[in-house]
Amino acid sequence: MTSRPAPYAPQRRPARATRTRILEAARQELGRNPDSSLADIAQAAGVARRTVYMHFAGRAALIEGLAADAAEAIRLAVTVGRTPSPDPASALARFVLTLWPVGDRYRTLIALACRDLGADRVSELLSPARDTVAGILARGQRQGVFHTSVPPGPLSRALEAHLLALLDSVNSGTWADNGTGTATAALIAAGVDQDDAASTVQRLHGAGHSHPSEGVSCASPGTDMRTTTSRTRHSSHPRRPAEPDGRSSSASSWSR
Repeated sequence: MTSRPAPYAPQRRPARATRTRILEAARQELGRNPDSSLADIAQAAGVARRTVYMHFAGRAALIEGLAADAAEAIRLAVTVGRTPSPDPASALARFVLTLWPVGDRYRTLIALACRDLGADRVSELLSPARDTVAGILARGQRQGVFHTSVPPGPLSRALEAHLLALLDSVNSGTWADNGTGTATAALIAAGVDQDDAASTVQRLHGAGHSHPSEGVSCASPGTDMRTTTSRTRHSSHPRRPAEPDGRSSSASSWSR
């Protein structure tokens, strides 16, 4: 006897589409106002509030849904960032450029991190990226490309805080970037000469690289990306990142 499909099977795809639409609306509404209610999000998604509750038990569950999506996007970015490269500076720059659209898309979580997610969950979300950067830094320190003033683990955490601060600057409108300025700043903070850092990022950006997320619009940075191709020099002390020029025709916003 031939078994018949379960009656709920055809509803799975519409249900997933509705859930995705609710999460997208939440991402946008919470980005504009972290205090947006479920009613606001339901209206933005074009569904009844009870439909939101069918997918998410409440605000905490909805934000956790965004966090789960962000975790998957970070995982994909880490996979892309594992592309073999003999040059640690190129590897670090490529990873930052790959991760930037993920941060742009899920910038809402930065504002909600402490209040709704908690430190442990935030650490869990960032752990794959943090470990990847620490591995690149360790290799670069062994090769004399990066400074050795700070061990790879703590230096990775410092770069993480540095990049999150730049994210916040973009969100506040004091700077605009498409990832190239941020990648250049990361290399300089790791000990790469400023001109060499700029030329490395410019080369990678010009060649193109894979992004794990789509639909992200970023403004072009005003940072002067020189095309010098001199060899990366080792610095015994970390250099301060040069202040990128924040002028741009349009700015992408990051969450506070």
